[in-house]
Amino acid sequence: MELLILLLQRNGELVSRDEIADRLWGKDVFVDIDHSINTAVRKIRLVLRDDSEKPRFVETVVGKGYRFAAPLTPDNGASSGSSEIALKEQPSPSQVQVAAEPAVLVAQKRAVPIRLIALLGAIALAAIVTVGAVLSRGGMKGKTGPVIKSLAVLPLKNLSGDPTQEYLADGMTEELIGSLAAIHNLRVTSRTSAMHFKDTHLSVPEIARTLHVDALVEGSVMREGSRIRVHAQLIRAATDEHFWSESYDRELGDALTLENEVAQSIARRVEVTVTGQEHSRLVAARHIAPEVYESYLKGRFALRNGNIRSDLEESVRYFDEAIKKDPTFALAYVGLAEAYNRLGMVFIGANPAETRPKVISAARKALELDPELAEAHVQLAEGYQREWRWSDAEAEYKWALQLRPNDAAAHIGLARWLLAEGRTEEAMEWSKQARELDPLGVTGTDLAWILFSARRYDEAIRELHARLAVKPDDALALWYLGFSLVGEEKPQEAIPPLEKAVSISHGSPGAMGVLARAYGHAGRRADALRLINELKQRRQKGYVPSAPFVQAYIGLGDYDEVFTWFERAYRERSNILMWTKVEPFPDPLRKDPRFIDLIRRVGLN
Repeated sequence: MELLILLLQRNGELVSRDEIADRLWGKDVFVDIDHSINTAVRKIRLVLRDDSEKPRFVETVVGKGYRFAAPLTPDNGASSGSSEIALKEQPSPSQVQVAAEPAVLVAQKRAVPIRLIALLGAIALAAIVTVGAVLSRGGMKGKTGPVIKSLAVLPLKNLSGDPTQEYLADGMTEELIGSLAAIHNLRVTSRTSAMHFKDTHLSVPEIARTLHVDALVEGSVMREGSRIRVHAQLIRAATDEHFWSESYDRELGDALTLENEVAQSIARRVEVTVTGQEHSRLVAARHIAPEVYESYLKGRFALRNGNIRSDLEESVRYFDEAIKKDPTFALAYVGLAEAYNRLGMVFIGANPAETRPKVISAARKALELDPELAEAHVQLAEGYQREWRWSDAEAEYKWALQLRPNDAAAHIGLARWLLAEGRTEEAMEWSKQARELDPLGVTGTDLAWILFSARRYDEAIRELHARLAVKPDDALALWYLGFSLVGEEKPQEAIPPLEKAVSISHGSPGAMGVLARAYGHAGRRADALRLINELKQRRQKGYVPSAPFVQAYIGLGDYDEVFTWFERAYRERSNILMWTKVEPFPDPLRKDPRFIDLIRRVGLN
């Protein structure tokens, strides 16, 4: 009520957040000012049935304050602005005494209109009802709807009016998911699945059924200068009921704190138990300079949307930029580790001798700054696995799962580790759990590789077709589809998707190697040799992985050449050697003593 009176006194004028704080609490009272102001504004809007996105009464001036925009009408019925109505200064809340009669508000010696008195009465009544609801909530559990044990965060909408700010909305979505995923008692769908519903026209119940969740979080991000405003709301999946809503206004540098505040509010509203350790972590986020956080989000955006070398190199530049500005920002090191990890894939073709030490170094630095970053443990585990440090990799995956039991990336990472060890059925079980956590993200390339390695080619092909139906130009999925079709002895069918993968990826050496293999199996020896020669010419100018030559010569049946390139792959510690125990392609070589010795040297005997 105090805030509403202040806004009415200044009708049509901007009332700054500092002015509101001084009026409501004074200068010497310690409260969470931002949260308290947001709550007061939200309660006024609730009673007025005002929409924060399209306000009729209380307008938000982002980063500055609020304005009461509706005209006020005195007793004579004439429309009036702030110059025509001046409410008497009210006492502070600490001075308010319970009285037998309510105080009379005077407007230039005229009574306040009945409608305004009714409005203020409605505010007071709403406050009483709200307090009563809060006090009785302990006895009302279970009566407000089904218990919420799982949720998904839909991509936050970019309301900045600037398409180039899309990275900010996507980045805030990803960080909010990360904050919520740290709560053990809440299953949170991962980003890869949630992002499928960007700009969707599906209803809330339809999305929830697809993702198998009890509730959805949706909202928006608006940026104005160095300030951001995030609006978030919780929707019960079964009934499409909006049962919580809040707006947050912060400096960009306080974005991590904001995301953690939203996560805490959601956890309280869905009534999941947050442990003391989880709570400490949620309140521990520190201020990050806006320019640092902006570089970090741009790096995540390039990493998330890139499957080609140039995109990944762009993400490295942004993460390096963030680290240069703030060497203590742990998340930037995690992003850097992930970017180098992907650059070192055979499909992309960067030199693992250069990328892998950077993966391990960046992940270790992130953990030095924040030992409880589950995503840093996952990146370190992947780096160790590609170095054939099998027990170290297993330990890091398990650390990640202990810190974040609902992390789909840790589940699929451990599944790949089990696969490399030859424990195929266990790998399938862990991948299924990953899919439950990330129904749309853990498909195609992730699950199909395990199915392919288990010789379940039909299932792998179905997974990849499902992935390509959603994202037809996914070069990685096309590459894996080529693997699976060759495995199923359908090299002619494998050639078109592999040729497309080579084209989309601008000549991925990994895709060219499997295409050469498909040409060889299809009897197109000249085409296979043409690709081999092209790769050799590129190798004279710079690094090209040995793995594509292994694939190509297996397709041609030239096994002596295969072992020549296997030795070069061994010296490179090539990623391809992680799979020597299970991958189907070397099956004709498994009894060869040279191959048995290779498996022993990789540490997988």
